[in-house]
Amino acid sequence: MARRYDPHRRTRIIDAALSVIAADGIAGLSHRTVAAEADVPLGSTTYHFGSLDELLVAALRRCNENFVRTLRESEALAAGGEAEGAARAAGSAGSAGSAGSAGLADELTRLLGQWFAGERGAIELEYELYLAALRRPALRPVAAEWTEEAVELLSRRTDPGTARALVALMDGVCLQVLLAGGTFDAAYTREMLARIVAGGG
Repeated sequence: MARRYDPHRRTRIIDAALSVIAADGIAGLSHRTVAAEADVPLGSTTYHFGSLDELLVAALRRCNENFVRTLRESEALAAGGEAEGAARAAGSAGSAGSAGSAGLADELTRLLGQWFAGERGAIELEYELYLAALRRPALRPVAAEWTEEAVELLSRRTDPGTARALVALMDGVCLQVLLAGGTFDAAYTREMLARIVAGGG
């Protein structure tokens, strides 16, 4: 019997891995549980992913895309960068920097609030995979990709050092909310982000 053509099987396997981890944690992940969730033969999971680490790398990379895509698609971040560049060219860098600091802090706070307003389980899943890099060295380069891409995007609005500090603060805020089981404090987050941006200016 000819093998059925299934061009999206790899994607479905990654989706299934994310579903298994969301339900049972990384401890519940195996080629067998993923195959059952994806409704594919066991051999398909081992064909596309020779080890669980390979599967986890693909799953973490998928999760990484979410917030970075949000940053990339933010019209306010892109528009703000263009406006600041025009203001500097016109010789009003001081006022542009002040407005830019507030605008950047506002937009990052809005994006974080939007993220937390979504499904809590999805956020917990992303951070479970992110923190798994502590024990699984294969995941560390992928975990670092999120930081580096976010820093690169924010560096369009500020200097790279400030951009890295902003990413670190956002990471810390997210972890505190998730680990303490609290709620996202937008006012506090905005104030802390604004301090970092102002300090970098």
